[in-house]
Amino acid sequence: MAEAATLASDGLWRKLRGEAQRAAAADPVFGKAVAGAILAHDDFAAALADLIGQRLGSGTAERARFTSFARDAFHGEPDLIETAACDLQAIALRDPAIAELLPPLLHYKGYVALQAWRVSHWLWHCGQIDAALLFQNEASNALQVSIHPAASIGSSVYLDHATGIVIGANVIIGDEVTILQNVSIGRRSELPARSPRIGRGVYIGGGATILGDISIGDLAKIGAGTVVTSDIPAGCTAVGNPARLTNCPEPASVA
Repeated sequence: MAEAATLASDGLWRKLRGEAQRAAAADPVFGKAVAGAILAHDDFAAALADLIGQRLGSGTAERARFTSFARDAFHGEPDLIETAACDLQAIALRDPAIAELLPPLLHYKGYVALQAWRVSHWLWHCGQIDAALLFQNEASNALQVSIHPAASIGSSVYLDHATGIVIGANVIIGDEVTILQNVSIGRRSELPARSPRIGRGVYIGGGATILGDISIGDLAKIGAGTVVTSDIPAGCTAVGNPARLTNCPEPASVA
């Protein structure tokens, strides 16, 4: 499994370098930026760490600090790079507006925010709580995406448009989930305060709110502006405020 993961990320890096070389040759102005972001690095981990530092840091020292934290995370847990590769390929699969990997890597802030969260999650579990929360704060300020380091997020996840996304502590999000802008996922004020669990392949539309000790089943869809405070069965679509179910694979009702 580890060897397959390495081959996958290495293959993605070769593809990115090929795209970067073509872009640099086609546009001398843009090519300078591409050369610094991609062609100046030896591998995907180094390029991604530098990208995180550039997007989160507001000055030279801050950029270096964020880059160093990211490099430590990627060295300490190499699977983070394979997951980052899966996230990038997920964008190419789900976004009809792109045909290559380089544009979302360099220009989609949701992708950078998600990888910054992955670093913060690693820091959190290494006991570096202040550093983890610093990543969350700077990602919120610079990228308008706030994900608590104690959340849990699977692979092949796509934060589309990625403005105003808030994901609270202990939220669980499965693989292949797509989340649009202005989505809030977190606890309710009632005790015990538990967080939502989002299944595999769930689509969450813009402006949706998902709150409380609830489960969203695999392949469910949450419509734009929907407020969900109860379980959603697998494969169902939830719309409205309060949420009501439609297009379920079999008769179902909101609990």
